[in-house]
Amino acid sequence: MATTTGVHTKARSSPYPGSTVNRTTVPDDKVDWSAEWKDYSPVEYTAPSVKAGPVWADVDITSENDSKKFKFNLIDGKVNRKSHCSKYTTPGGIPRNPNGRTGMNGRGLLGKWGPNHAADPIVTRWKRDKKGKQILDPTSGKPVLQFVSIMRKDSGVWAIPGGMVDAGERVSVTLKREFGEEALNSIDIPDKERKSTEKEIAALFKHGYEVYRGYVDDPRNTDNAWMETIAVNFHDEKGKSVGKFNLTAGDDAQDAHWADISSDLSLYASHEEFIHITAVHRKAHWDAKS
Repeated sequence: MATTTGVHTKARSSPYPGSTVNRTTVPDDKVDWSAEWKDYSPVEYTAPSVKAGPVWADVDITSENDSKKFKFNLIDGKVNRKSHCSKYTTPGGIPRNPNGRTGMNGRGLLGKWGPNHAADPIVTRWKRDKKGKQILDPTSGKPVLQFVSIMRKDSGVWAIPGGMVDAGERVSVTLKREFGEEALNSIDIPDKERKSTEKEIAALFKHGYEVYRGYVDDPRNTDNAWMETIAVNFHDEKGKSVGKFNLTAGDDAQDAHWADISSDLSLYASHEEFIHITAVHRKAHWDAKS
């Protein structure tokens, strides 16, 4: 299981998602907070949708006194403010991104100060021919693994069908809920099919392999708010349970399909990294050299 990631790049991209706001440019050698940069002046931005104060968002912090409302690095009521990585610092009472500078202060599109926790279910099956035989990649000679991929409505980019962990919610519940809503459109499944579908999902999701726990290089990250996730692989070895389901996009997805896993994938945030780890674990094809 991986727990860390390298220098973030997508978290320094401009313009910021859903806006015309450009970040202060942060060169690679200035990302780490230990690198001296006396004139560092990040752009301040919190999306209007977050400032409006929805139930899932924190209130603004305008002074150190405001920060006393939060228990950072702890379980704060039903909100988990602990990081999967390590204890983060809070200069001036405001959390600081443990992976370094992003060129932006505030929360952007993220509701919580500090870590915003997500869960990413990586559901896989072996690619098979019409006779049910596993298909091998001609370059590596290894079997081709497929995973459930969804196209995000907000960016049009292919991704793992994950989502945010609700306050007080167990990660295991989030994993099943997000997969059902985004890849199977479980919200619209007829009642007569719902029970059998939920039974199949529950059986598969009893046994998962955790491939990643930690920071996510997400384009929504800022110096004060960032994404973290737990990515778990649920594998249908014989392709006779979830592997046989027809995928129907729902909730935050505009499309869903079974995608072949290889180094040619281009996915949202750090999702390529998670898929690579999964391929290595399953001894599946990744590229001609592996």
